[in-house]
Amino acid sequence: MPVNAPHVLVIGAGVAGASVAYFASRLGARVTVVDAGRHAASTVPSALVNPVRGQSGAVDERAVEGLRLTWALVDGLAEAGCPVPHGRVGVLRPVPDGRARQKFERHLPPELPHAWLAPEEVPVPLAPGWEHALWLPEGGWLDGAAFTAGLLAASGAEVVLGRAVGWDARSVTLEDGQVVCGAAVVRCGGSVGASWASEAATHRAGTLLTLDRAVTDVPVSFGAYLAPAAVGGVLGATFEAPAASWREPTLPLRSLGWLLGRAEALTDLGGARVVGRWGGTRLSGLVTGRTPDGVWRLCGLGSKGFLLGPLLARHVAGDVVRAAPG
Repeated sequence: MPVNAPHVLVIGAGVAGASVAYFASRLGARVTVVDAGRHAASTVPSALVNPVRGQSGAVDERAVEGLRLTWALVDGLAEAGCPVPHGRVGVLRPVPDGRARQKFERHLPPELPHAWLAPEEVPVPLAPGWEHALWLPEGGWLDGAAFTAGLLAASGAEVVLGRAVGWDARSVTLEDGQVVCGAAVVRCGGSVGASWASEAATHRAGTLLTLDRAVTDVPVSFGAYLAPAAVGGVLGATFEAPAASWREPTLPLRSLGWLLGRAEALTDLGGARVVGRWGGTRLSGLVTGRTPDGVWRLCGLGSKGFLLGPLLARHVAGDVVRAAPG
């Protein structure tokens, strides 16, 4: 490491913070990550890497670049000895009717490989009622916890365990009174961190049921999604009403019924058994760049954490390292 390498402090070790740490270290920075261990949304056991979002088929202008960077990182982590369970197997988006298809088609960029399939052509047998299906061959799924941990490990960052209670442009204060100093501070706190900081934000809780086996070989998504995982399979969705602050995720019975109903509307569950539950809360409302107090931010990725998080982190890390004094 160069003698004059800047010391970058990152608050939060979720996918945003781990990605910033990874790219900052690759640019020659010394990195310290302050982490309270509450970044649940980044530990999802099977996250979709899916550029076409929601039931309207929206596509972020950076989605194709982000998609390819995420897969490149998965390959790079494997070479570095940090393998990430994943499936670069495509994503299938069933669409109920011609009107919904038109919405999707309006958003699809020409550089995104895709194909429209009739129900009888799809790689996964769909439940009755779907008129069309959008096939995205470059999509897939990955183990969020392994991806995030791999980025952090590959960064070589020092990790300080504790809750950050104060920060400015060059230091972070922990709950126990310890002060960590550096050349720049990047806040990557998610839903929990925003609530601790009493920030106005939108929080979306979601649930993922773990299954004893994968129902499908490729992820299938419309409203809810079914996907393979490192062990078994998953059924998940973000369906609870948005909230103004973080709260411990729960699964009301009505939500469980809704989730299982959505799964049956996608495909035949084939007797798969639910063996566990994962819950996490995403922070919506992207904030990126340097704030007036001199602290850098990358947060509010919502459901696009594994699609856009690394790409945006690469930009932020580059800006931070260039601006930070050595």
